[in-house]
Amino acid sequence: MESLDEKVAVITGGARGQGRAHAVALAAAGADIVVCDIAAPIATVPYPLSSDSDLAETAELVRESGRRCLAIKADVRSGPEMNAVAEQAIDEFGRIDILIANAGISSNSPIAEMNEQIWQDMIDVNLTGVFHSFRAVVPYMIERRWGRIIATSSIVGRMGAKSAGHYSAAKWAVLGLVKSLSLEVVEYGITVNAILPSGVDTDMIQNPDMWRFLMPDIENPTREDAMKMFNSGPPNGGLIDPAEVAEAALLLVSEHGRHFNGEAVTISGGMSASIT
Repeated sequence: MESLDEKVAVITGGARGQGRAHAVALAAAGADIVVCDIAAPIATVPYPLSSDSDLAETAELVRESGRRCLAIKADVRSGPEMNAVAEQAIDEFGRIDILIANAGISSNSPIAEMNEQIWQDMIDVNLTGVFHSFRAVVPYMIERRWGRIIATSSIVGRMGAKSAGHYSAAKWAVLGLVKSLSLEVVEYGITVNAILPSGVDTDMIQNPDMWRFLMPDIENPTREDAMKMFNSGPPNGGLIDPAEVAEAALLLVSEHGRHFNGEAVTISGGMSASIT
């Protein structure tokens, strides 16, 4: 593993799930970590979002690696709040080398029935939140003439998704944002890439609302039912462990990742074999 000693990483949506896995993996490689998360509910999201205690637990896990961690409650939907996260990172550590724009939500509704708020919350978090994160951090990277940026997209950013058109649209748009920024900052030694996982074993998928959506023929489906369904695919299918996504991120944020720029790195257990 390449050392990230003296590097500072900002990770959005870091209280649990993929964000926590990124924080722990980068800390183990030597980076100091700034994690932010809304740690509060959003009315149109049908499963519980993270809590203050989740955010504190991520910070403790980072510190157990011997690295420093700054944990901040912040909503990626707010440009000023994300600017404040970047400013606090600079005040605390003096630099920002890595950004993983990971914060995201999920919900399900057919387009013909989708209300305005469900649509807007999805776009505000999963797309505009990425923009706010980029905008807050990039000027500091330009000043230092080095940086590594990753945005969490999705395999659904390469395809449609029944009853999740808003999610698909946001994740497609993240790819356009990533590719555009990669062209703008490459001259400053900054790379910008997207990671596109299929289903990851986090609370975004592992919740009763999602189980009911995925298994409508089962009354009150359980996690056990869900795992049987997820594991019924090809040998390399099934849900992805968040740590596996973090391993891919480690390559992209390292010095060895310098040749990845404007890329859409897919981790899909074979789903991408059938799409362009």
